[in-house]
Amino acid sequence: MAKSLPLRSEVPVQETWDLQSLFASHEEFNEALVSLEKEASDFHSQFHGKISNPSSVIEALAAYMAFVEKLVPVSTYASLTLSTDQTDSEAQMLSSKFGSVSAKIGSQLSFVSSELLALPEETLEAAMKESNEFRVYLEKLLRKKEYQLHPEAEKTLAAYSATFNAPYGLYNTTKMVDMSFEDFEVNGKSYPLSYVSFEGDWEAEPDAEIRRAAFDAFSEKLKDYQHTTAKTYDMQLQMEKTTSDLRGYDSVFDYLLFNQEVDRTLYNRQIDLITQELAPHMRKYAKLLQEVHGLEKMTFADLKISLDPTYEPEITVEESKKYINDALGIMGEDYLDMVERSYSERWIDFAQNKGKSTGAFCSSPYGNHPYILISWTGRMNEVFVLAHELGHAGHFYNANREQNVFNARPSLYFIEAPSTMNEMLVANHLLKNSEDPKFKRWVISSIVARTYYHNFVTHLLEAAYQRKVYERIDAGQSVNAGILNELKRGVLEEFWGDAVEITPGAELTWMRQPHYYMGLYPYTYSAGLTISTQVSKRILNEGQTAVDEWLDVLKAGGTKTPVELAQMAGVDITTEEPLRDTIAYIGELIDELVTLTKEIEVKQ
Repeated sequence: MAKSLPLRSEVPVQETWDLQSLFASHEEFNEALVSLEKEASDFHSQFHGKISNPSSVIEALAAYMAFVEKLVPVSTYASLTLSTDQTDSEAQMLSSKFGSVSAKIGSQLSFVSSELLALPEETLEAAMKESNEFRVYLEKLLRKKEYQLHPEAEKTLAAYSATFNAPYGLYNTTKMVDMSFEDFEVNGKSYPLSYVSFEGDWEAEPDAEIRRAAFDAFSEKLKDYQHTTAKTYDMQLQMEKTTSDLRGYDSVFDYLLFNQEVDRTLYNRQIDLITQELAPHMRKYAKLLQEVHGLEKMTFADLKISLDPTYEPEITVEESKKYINDALGIMGEDYLDMVERSYSERWIDFAQNKGKSTGAFCSSPYGNHPYILISWTGRMNEVFVLAHELGHAGHFYNANREQNVFNARPSLYFIEAPSTMNEMLVANHLLKNSEDPKFKRWVISSIVARTYYHNFVTHLLEAAYQRKVYERIDAGQSVNAGILNELKRGVLEEFWGDAVEITPGAELTWMRQPHYYMGLYPYTYSAGLTISTQVSKRILNEGQTAVDEWLDVLKAGGTKTPVELAQMAGVDITTEEPLRDTIAYIGELIDELVTLTKEIEVKQ
């Protein structure tokens, strides 16, 4: 049962991450920031107006790369310090200070791209031949040439970068600082409520009366902030549309997909195929939940409940290590060494406290080790969440060692493949080690309810909604709370049909995700999981060969496009086949849940 959250200062140190490998103190961080400002100024004096031939291109990029490497820990420290307690005044100021200095530095160094793109293409091609280290960077830069503005315009836009990031900061402040939840009551008994406790506990509460009351209380508080949040979001959208128009993209979609290195065909396919073909399977799953729990009606507030809440194993952080190690052992000793270090060297922030960012994420600063944020609830499904984030960690642990800072990060389209891959490895491992029908049903329902529901339903429905929002923006319109509520409700009703009642409050789900401030991110979860589902099947069938190829993909970082990375792993995402096969696989899992449930009921 959820408890009131402690202050950050009250949680045990061993449950928190150790940021000292970045900076030993705020003072050291501030000194590094001052030093970076001076270095940026020196870099500007040394190279501005002097990049003219292949050798000066290479010299400037080598110095620029060294500067970026120093910027990474400063940026990461500012971000991570705030993420564990957004109510912390000192952390707020630290983050704001970095934002303003970063914008100043970005403006000062914007000349690098401008001067490189002003050179004849033959000069850049000659530089690529002379130094393979910067080939990928220059190839990606050349793709942007037609969208590059005048150097002074680029400099001005870079100076406003902190302002352009403001909507996301405002969203987080509204959500994590201003929004305070009161206790809710059921049958005269009072229960504490917070963002973390709702998403970590109450959403999955087996008692329908308590669960629905929590949903209603949570939704009422969201409603109080819907207009501010909608205005914040519209600000983000209008800035993206203006930037898209200024740079000469045909649409805001083309602008946002450009850096993902995929076209709208792949984007639309994920949304359209899943919306149409997965919906019948998920409606069957919703009906199964309704039957097993004896619910008179299935509502939106009931979708996150466990198929068998009596069989939800409790698990400590320490106990999770064995499951993670056993499941990910197939990835090899080096990978397991990283997992061991993540626990022993406190790379992971497990604590639940007031002001902490919701959900989970992994930050992987170049030149350092990854950091994982999670709010550990003690439920077994946290093993899947942790495995997911360790998938991101393992990806960049490998890519950062093999590639330079410019080449380490792949397209956003591919980013969720290594993370969801680890969830599949956990599921496969658990299924292999038990024939008990109740345990098998728990594992399969975890895959459906955690891995696939989260990535193929929650995030995919965000993507379907987001596409409708951007269609309005592309047509020169804006949005407000009423419009966003209507769009979200429409998407939910279309997907769930008559299997689920979309009760009041469900339409406010758009307020809960930070992903909308990160471009066209939500659809990439299903894209990544499509790839990882296919690769996990290969690993089951082919073993070490498939594992070795997957590790090569992780090491490739951003040196290949998403299509090329998937091809390296034996998956062709230029066709519908991998996605259709994955949807069919989800259908098979749900059918197996129905069969196992009947088998268990007969035995009882």
